[in-house]
Amino acid sequence: MQQSKILIPTKKEAPSDAEALSHKMMVRAGYIYQVSAGVWAYLPMAYRVIRKVENIIRQEMEKAGAVEMMMPALLPADLWKESGRYESYGDNLFKLKDRRDRDFIMGPTHEETFTEVIRDSIKSYKKLPLVVYQLQDKFRDEDRPRYGILRGKEFEMLDGYSFSADQAGLDQAYDLQARAYRNIFDRIGLDYKVILADSGTMGGKNSQEFSAPAEVGEDIIAYTDGDYAANLEKATSKFTGVQQTAEPEKLEKKPTPGAHSVDEAAESLGIDSNQIIKTMFYMAKMSEEETQPVLVLMRGNDEVNEAKLKDELGCEELELADEEDAVKYLGAHPGSLGPVGVGEDVKIYADNYVKVMVNMACGANDDGHHYINANIDRDFRVDQFGDFRNVKEGEIAPDGYPIKFTPGIEIGHIFKLGTHYSKKLGAQVLDNNGRLVDVIMGSYGIGVSRLLSAVAEQTADDNGLVWPDSIAPFDVHVIPVNAKKADQMEMANELTVALEKAGYDVLVDDRKERAGVKFADSDLIGIPIRITVGKKASDGIVEVKIRKTGETVEVKTEEVVNTVAILLKQLSGQDDAEAK
Repeated sequence: MQQSKILIPTKKEAPSDAEALSHKMMVRAGYIYQVSAGVWAYLPMAYRVIRKVENIIRQEMEKAGAVEMMMPALLPADLWKESGRYESYGDNLFKLKDRRDRDFIMGPTHEETFTEVIRDSIKSYKKLPLVVYQLQDKFRDEDRPRYGILRGKEFEMLDGYSFSADQAGLDQAYDLQARAYRNIFDRIGLDYKVILADSGTMGGKNSQEFSAPAEVGEDIIAYTDGDYAANLEKATSKFTGVQQTAEPEKLEKKPTPGAHSVDEAAESLGIDSNQIIKTMFYMAKMSEEETQPVLVLMRGNDEVNEAKLKDELGCEELELADEEDAVKYLGAHPGSLGPVGVGEDVKIYADNYVKVMVNMACGANDDGHHYINANIDRDFRVDQFGDFRNVKEGEIAPDGYPIKFTPGIEIGHIFKLGTHYSKKLGAQVLDNNGRLVDVIMGSYGIGVSRLLSAVAEQTADDNGLVWPDSIAPFDVHVIPVNAKKADQMEMANELTVALEKAGYDVLVDDRKERAGVKFADSDLIGIPIRITVGKKASDGIVEVKIRKTGETVEVKTEEVVNTVAILLKQLSGQDDAEAK
């Protein structure tokens, strides 16, 4: 491929709004172009990378027994209404109407549609288990698209689904997909962690997330030097609370004007913030007909983990109550809420660390007032205790090691959905006893386009992108220093032919640009090996540079193909080792 014939609009400066390194470098290197906020064009170099990622995915999915197909991106809303996700998915769902006023959505994921196909196509357990997948663009109406293609409104995903008649079939498919995902990310050359994760809007209870540590990420990974890793929504730490032994004192109501936070209340009352109960008030949607008010009590400045709370409640949606609901149920505004005197219509949940406290301070359900010396059972009830808090860095994880935090990019997620969708959509088959049973499902997803961002975040440097050979747009970048010199162009073309015959993808910079421009662009676009044809061309010698390390070596032209083979093999081994 001649560089003069390919669109690579490199830039000297990054966009002013670019925060992430991957965003800056992919724009500067001419890989992506912003069409609108959260909507990107993938230019030729990025598209070549995506195609290589897709090839790896297809190879590993085939090994895992999955079959590729394609679903429409434009979906009728009826199935999503039937599953309940038309409303519960939230504002990120693109909704539209056709000319006959029928509701449609732009698919962010395809559980319902695949379930419908299986429901109408398979009636017997003898046709199961079955694993199908697609590589397709998805759509989410992100409120704040950011980090370039890492969080956009349109993006490519692999989404796969397994269908089985029994638990054993699900377990087998899930394990095969988990292994396939590891193989995919290892081959791509990513550093990643397999972590415990929350299923979110996907449904189901069991899931694993594959997350790539990076300087910029949407999630926080809690991990240890042992074998523990979880995202913040699922992370737990060993309980270290010690029962307080002070004698319960008399409950007193104190004025705390202007104190709306834990720290402000602690200062007003002259006590330690960890002796104050933080009271959070939620409205939990249990079903279409029932919404349950829920009070959650936390120690001091601990933060409520809403994912844990939602799992415990088993609710469809969980939202912080507004001021109107706070006044309706508790008689005060947020900042002055507490559990004393709360009626049975409000469920009270408390974190385990609250259980060991004595003589606590809490909001008095009277604006500008707090209680001191409040005690469980004597002054207020707790309906249920549990782990409802976010862990903190340095706490001890279940494996006995201190917890560390790092930002992470979610690159893949696998779920044991069970019968979450099949029950709602009526997907059943006859089992081996002739009884109708709900199909048991698994769901498996990889963010294909965001893998480019994840790799770039981990490998790019100050000079540009640095692609692993497995997904690089080209293997070798041949640069004749002076394209006007016939001997340099002749040698560049001869090397290109030899390398292509050996099976390598080669980009030749045939542009009539200054050498400095060519070298800067070469560093930006990040091809693993650069071969410079310069002054020593007449002596049959060229310079070979490794983009990742910056190392250079001079070799004779007849040794170039072998040298490239050795260097790429070494780089591939390094990438595999780093990924593991």
